Amino acid sequence: MALTDTDRKLLESCLDGEPCAWEALVDRFIGLVVHVVDHTARAKGVEITVEDREDLAADVFARLVRKDFRALRNFRRKCSLATYLTVIARRVTIRQLHRRIRERSLQFALNGETKTPVTWTVEKRIEDRDQIEAWLESLSGLEAEVVRRFHLEGLSYEEISRQLGIPVNSIGPTLSRARLKIRRNNSADSVFQ
Repeated sequence: MALTDTDRKLLESCLDGEPCAWEALVDRFIGLVVHVVDHTARAKGVEITVEDREDLAADVFARLVRKDFRALRNFRRKCSLATYLTVIARRVTIRQLHRRIRERSLQFALNGETKTPVTWTVEKRIEDRDQIEAWLESLSGLEAEVVRRFHLEGLSYEEISRQLGIPVNSIGPTLSRARLKIRRNNSADSVFQ
């Protein structure tokens, strides 16, 4: 679908800094952005709250205004504005979901919580786990396996005990030792501060 005259005029007005043009663009596409946020979160298996949805939609619009509307200025106008904004909204949402879940999972792990919140167990379904895997490399085989199964896979102590063939009462101390090692080895990393 091609760029419509209505959207072309709205885009040009916005880029020219005309009064109320940005608000008109937001009003026109807020429904689309919220739909993309919801769809992307569902596709990634992430349950989001109303507040999360609003924050993620705000992140998308913040991305559009950054650096003097650079994302909008880079629009080549070879497709509809809705299509272009859908791609941007999806990318921003995925990036923010990855960042938020990674931060929450690590804070959760380092705070020594014993029960994984439902919305955080989806970390295993998020594509980019490279950073967490890198942190796990600083642990021994058994510690890494226990941390991976508890914090990333959301398994209970009993399930980990059965799978790894270790006593249930050794899992808590193993997780505590692992958290200390991760904190020590990654003290310069901003996520841990």
